[in-house]
Amino acid sequence: MRHEETGHSCCAHHPAPDTVPAAAPQAGAIYTCPMHPQIRETRPGSCPLCGMALEPETITLTETADPELRDMLKRLIVSALLSLPLLVMTMGGHFIDTPHEWMNSETLLWVQCLLATPVVVWGGMPFFQRAYASVQNRSLNMFTLIALGTGVAYLYSLAVLLMPDFFAQWVTENDSVAVYFEAAAVITTLVLLGQVLELKARAQASRSMRLLLDLAPKTARIVDIKGNETDIPLADVTVGDVLRVRPGEKIPVDGSVIEGDSSVDQSMITGESLPVEKHSGDQVTGATVNGSGSFLMRAERVGNATLLAQIIEMVSKAQRTRAPIQRLADTVSGYFVPAVILIALLTATLWWMFGPEPKIAYALINSVAVLIIACPCALGLATPMSVMMSTGRAARAGVLIRDAAALEALEKVDTLVIDKTGTLTEGKPKLLAVMPSEGYTETNLLRMAASLERGSEHPLAAAIIKGAEEHGIGFLEVHAFKAIHGKGITGIMDGRSVGLGNAALMQSLGVSVLKTKAEPYRSQGQIVMFISVDGHAAGLFTIADPIKDTAAEALRLLKETGLRIVMLTGDNKSTAVSVGRKLGIDKIEAEMLPERKGEFIRQLQEKGHKVAMAGDGVNDAPALALADVGIAMGTGTDVAMESAGITLVKGDLMGIVRARRLSVATMRNIRQNLFFAFIYNALGVPLAAGILYPFFGLLLSPIVASAAMAFSSVSVIANSLRIRNVEL
Repeated sequence: MRHEETGHSCCAHHPAPDTVPAAAPQAGAIYTCPMHPQIRETRPGSCPLCGMALEPETITLTETADPELRDMLKRLIVSALLSLPLLVMTMGGHFIDTPHEWMNSETLLWVQCLLATPVVVWGGMPFFQRAYASVQNRSLNMFTLIALGTGVAYLYSLAVLLMPDFFAQWVTENDSVAVYFEAAAVITTLVLLGQVLELKARAQASRSMRLLLDLAPKTARIVDIKGNETDIPLADVTVGDVLRVRPGEKIPVDGSVIEGDSSVDQSMITGESLPVEKHSGDQVTGATVNGSGSFLMRAERVGNATLLAQIIEMVSKAQRTRAPIQRLADTVSGYFVPAVILIALLTATLWWMFGPEPKIAYALINSVAVLIIACPCALGLATPMSVMMSTGRAARAGVLIRDAAALEALEKVDTLVIDKTGTLTEGKPKLLAVMPSEGYTETNLLRMAASLERGSEHPLAAAIIKGAEEHGIGFLEVHAFKAIHGKGITGIMDGRSVGLGNAALMQSLGVSVLKTKAEPYRSQGQIVMFISVDGHAAGLFTIADPIKDTAAEALRLLKETGLRIVMLTGDNKSTAVSVGRKLGIDKIEAEMLPERKGEFIRQLQEKGHKVAMAGDGVNDAPALALADVGIAMGTGTDVAMESAGITLVKGDLMGIVRARRLSVATMRNIRQNLFFAFIYNALGVPLAAGILYPFFGLLLSPIVASAAMAFSSVSVIANSLRIRNVEL
C-alpha cells in the first residue's frame, strides 16, 4: 500500500490477510478508500487511516463476490448465534428459566467465557487489527474506540474469572463480581451488523454503476466489403468498421450513420425521453436503442473511448472525490477520538472516586459505554455516502459530475455566465448567404473560406464547409494556416493571403469592415463573418444558428432559483443583443476574446460572486477553468469538457437545472447526515457517562450504547439512499 501524500510505504500498517480472506482480487485492480483517496492498494482490505473497506477503482461488468462483505457476514452470523445464548443467560431471567436455576455461578462464568471468546477474538479480530493500524499510523478512528471498549470489557471479565480472589472485594448484591462477557460479545455483534449494512449500501452504489456498464450490447454485426454480415464480440470492433444496426437493437459503439434512417432512444445517456431522428451523416451513441428503422454506421469511437465508457469513468472518479464540507468532519474526527478517550478515562475516574459500590464495576461499565456510543462511524459515512448516490443519480439524468467539489460549489452559485454559440444555440449553424465585394464571385469566396475552415474546429466552420459541399465546390491547398482565438483564421492559398473571421480580425489585419452591409443581418440575430484577400475586404457570409428549444424555459427556471444570468460571446453586439432579448437575458457582454472572458469571471469573483460558467468551445476552456463551477456541453469540444467540473451529456441547458436541483438536494442531505452524527454524539456521550444517574438513577448499558451507535450509521445510510429518488 502506498500513501501518496507522504510517499511512505504503509505495508506494515495494513491489516493482516485474515481481515479479507480468500477471493482473489481482480487482476491489475487498484483499491482505494472513499475517505482517503491517496490510499491505493493492489488487493482488497481496509484503509490504514480510517479503517473503512477499500473499494475497486474500476467497476467491471462482472459482479464478483465482495470478499470483505462475505467475511463480515460470516463473522456476523457466527457471532449472533453465540451472543444470543449469552443474552439469555444474563438478561432472560425475567421471561424464562435461565441456567442460574441449575448451574453454579463459577460454571456459568466459564460458559459465558467460552461463548464470548470466539465472538470477541475471532468475530472482532478485524476491529482489533484496524485499531492497531490506527495507532501505528497515529490516526485514531472509530475502530480505536470499538477495540478499546470491547477489549476492556472482555479482559476485565476474563481477569475476574481467572483471579476471583483478587476481585472478591467488589462483589455485587448478588454475592458475585460483575462480569461483562455478554456486553463485549453483543457490542461486537452489533458493530459487525453495522459493517455489513454499510458494505451492502456501498455494493448497491457499485451495482448502479454496473447497470450503466450493462447498457452496452455484447456483440455487433459487422459488414465486410462484400456485404456479408457477421456477429462479432463488441471488444473486436475497431475504428472504421461498418456495422449494421437492426430495429430494436442497441447501437454497439459511437459513430455516424452512413446509410439508412431511424429514430433512436437516447434516454439512458441523455435523460431525454423522446426518440431522436437519425439520418445519413448524423452521430449515434453506443448503448442507445435503435427504433424501427435499420441503418449502417461507421465505428468512430470504441472501447474506453466511447461516451458510455467515459461516463462510467467520470462517475467512478467523482464517487472517490471528497467534498470540501468533508473537511469539517475530518477536523472534528481528528480531535474527537482522543477527546472521547479522555472523557472515558475521566468517567472511569469519577465513578471510581464517587460512585456507589462496586465502584470498579460502575467505572468500567460507564467508560465502555462512552467509548462505544461515541464511535464516529456515522460521521465518516455522512459525506461519502451522499456523494456516491448523487453522482450516480446525476449520470442517469445525463449530468456528469467530475468531482464532489463541483457538486458542492454549484449550490452556492449566484451568477451563471453562459456562452452563446453551441450553448444557448444549437451549435449547428447553417450558411444563409454569401455576399461578395466587387471583383469576387460567390463561388470564389466560398472556395477560399471552406478551404481555410477545413483546419478549424469552430462550429461555424462546419456551416461554411457544408455550404461548399452542397454547391459542389472543391477545396484549395492552404499554407501557413493560423487560428487566432476569438477572432478567426488566416492562411495562404494560390499565393494570396486570406483572412476569415470577425471584425476584430479584420481590424488586426488592417482591413476595412463592411459594417453597413452587415448590420441588418446582425439585428436579426444572424452571425456575420468577413473575408479579406491580400489585405482588402472581399465580402461577407451570413450564418444562422438557431436557439435551443429548451433554452428559454431553462433560463426562466434558473432565474427563479435566484441566479443572475450573464451572456458572454465573441460575436458582435447586435447579434448578441438579438439572441439575449429573445431569451430574456439582461446582462450581455459581446465581442469578448477568450482571455477577456476569463478576466470577466475573475472580476465577478473579486466582487464576492460565486460564478458558474457554461460553454462548449476551445475558446471557453480558460473561463470554464477559472469559474467556481465549469459546466461544459457534452456536444462541445473535449478541451471544454476537460476544463469543466460538470458536463451535460445532451448539451441541453435543462441539464443545468437538474444539476442545480441535485446539488441543493445533496448538500441538504449531507448536512442532515452531519446533524444526525453530531447531535447523536452530543447527546449520547453525556448519557453514557451517567449524567442522569444522580437525578433519576438511570445508566446506559454498553449494549444499548452499541445498538444506538449502529442505529446512527443506519440512519445516515438510509438518508443518503433517498437521493436516488430525487426529482430532477
